[in-house]
Amino acid sequence: MPLASAYRVLIVLLLSLLIGVAGCSSPDSAEKPTAEAADDSTAGPTVQRIAFGSCNDQNRPQLLWEPIRAGKPDLWIWLGDNIYADTEDMSKMRSDYERQRRRPGYTALRESTIVIGTWDDHDYGVNDGDRTYAKRDSSQQLFLDFLDVPGDDPRRDRAGVYAAHTYGPPDQRVKVILLDTRYHRDPLTRVNTPERLYLPDTTASLLGEEQWQWLERELRTSDAELTLIGTSIQAVGTEHRWEKWADVPAERERLFDTIRRSGTPGVILISGDRHRGELSRHDDAVGYPLYELTASGMTHATPAPGETNRHRLGSLVEVLHFGRIDVAFDAPTPHVVLELRGRDNEVLLEHRVDLHTLHAQDATGDGERQNFEPAAKISRDAPEEGTAR
Repeated sequence: MPLASAYRVLIVLLLSLLIGVAGCSSPDSAEKPTAEAADDSTAGPTVQRIAFGSCNDQNRPQLLWEPIRAGKPDLWIWLGDNIYADTEDMSKMRSDYERQRRRPGYTALRESTIVIGTWDDHDYGVNDGDRTYAKRDSSQQLFLDFLDVPGDDPRRDRAGVYAAHTYGPPDQRVKVILLDTRYHRDPLTRVNTPERLYLPDTTASLLGEEQWQWLERELRTSDAELTLIGTSIQAVGTEHRWEKWADVPAERERLFDTIRRSGTPGVILISGDRHRGELSRHDDAVGYPLYELTASGMTHATPAPGETNRHRLGSLVEVLHFGRIDVAFDAPTPHVVLELRGRDNEVLLEHRVDLHTLHAQDATGDGERQNFEPAAKISRDAPEEGTAR
């Protein structure tokens, strides 16, 4: 064969090989978004639509996956009670998680959407669970298995499932901080009166000191325009009788103080647990309006006629629902739209928040961050949450 012809054959073979290698990657794997490791400083893909929910019984009809998927969220956040296990039998808990993973609607969501989350009491393993739950370490590993968390993720060796995730490029960055309100929670005194389930305790810890220091670092070092803090139980509302941050009032004040002292703009709370949904706004907590969107009731919701919340915007949602947040960084006025949606994907609650309103103003009014010093542990002699705050 002439030398020139041999060269041509070699070039054709090399081109064919390169095309074949490029064609080996499947379209599905190329299109499916992947989450970064928790607490990794590397940002994941851009997110413009976030859906979340809680109180999801693996044994009940699950009617919300279709409307959730119809919205094509970039991110799904579990906010606790992701299954109802309530057991110290880890074989049963593993089976409960496997049953949930096999639910067709959830399986379909996992194939197209990043899934992250935290837990609450029923998936932790015991109703209203605290640090005395004997199986908390084993339960933690099963929870992380459920979320497909890699073996080298920091949460595999951490005391608790708290984590931070960052998405998007500079100037369009979203940070999701997920707290663990179970692993370190001190036992509380149950009183079970019509007014309250637990006696407020100014000496009790909810997050534990290590988690507090971590939260302060995550806020202090954040460069996100929008920061969602996920807490399984409500932080803003104080008037209902069920579990809430107001049961540990010094911890609640420390949460607000930590956000305020960090100077982090754009913080919004998301929560679950209640078997009902609502939007709350606290105008005096962090230096700008602090919103909390509660979405709780994916498989069962509980009416609460007459339940008051002086921070509530709009009406209480007492039917099956999920939460959705649309992020519009490219709009003339960058904003988010906070929603609760029902089983027919109908809007049950909607509120727009312009991001420029979520900036604390310093003495000069320029809204720049202040020098941050970690908050000292809030005095355990703080007043109980009986007074307006």
